[in-house]
Amino acid sequence: MGDQKFNGFGKDAMPFLKALGFHQSRDWFKENRSLYESQLFLPFVALLETSSQRLAKAGIPLRGERKTSLFRINRDIRFSKEKHPYNTRVSGVLTRTGTKKDIGGVYMHFEPGNCFLASGLWYPPAPLLKAMREQIVARSDEFKALVDDLAKHDLSIGHDDMVVRTPNSFKDVTDEDLLFWIKHKGYIVQKKIPEKLIHSTKLVDEIEAFANQVMPLMNFVWRAVDPLREEAIASA
Repeated sequence: MGDQKFNGFGKDAMPFLKALGFHQSRDWFKENRSLYESQLFLPFVALLETSSQRLAKAGIPLRGERKTSLFRINRDIRFSKEKHPYNTRVSGVLTRTGTKKDIGGVYMHFEPGNCFLASGLWYPPAPLLKAMREQIVARSDEFKALVDDLAKHDLSIGHDDMVVRTPNSFKDVTDEDLLFWIKHKGYIVQKKIPEKLIHSTKLVDEIEAFANQVMPLMNFVWRAVDPLREEAIASA
């Protein structure tokens, strides 16, 4: 961990990403790399470090690392029909291990017209999804309470992608509220943030507040998936 202090993304951060979307040229990016680094990359590193320090003081077990928490500006186009070489956003995560491979935490996404924070269980593989659903059934009162608590902060788990039929392992569940939650394919909370906020030190305050608000959900998710992850690590 370094000692960089986050003072906001540069004033040319969003204009750079807009221009990158227009040019999508490796030559253009090479010519403007210094602008990318000064306006976006280095401020994001500082954001990770400042947020990690803030969350540690607050007792929230999330952190970020320069080498393991930022998503690449370069797109992986090997298996994509869309061959533009660059993302027009910058994004990163704060997780328990400080790596992108960890489950849960706070995802940070900044692009022109679409800046937000997110958390939860993002479309997990079948065994982890089943474990989460089982936890919802076993601890239904606790899950309903955390959903109500999220609502107090104007946050909610999205309902964008759900299965139509009740999964076979849960045919004996009759509670309609539980069936509704069991049919989700993921459990994601998202919070839009004003674009102007990314240029301010107040972005760290927003991240800390959001992390604190989603911790009940995170603890619920971790209790569901950690046993399976530990088994996978032990058998590897």
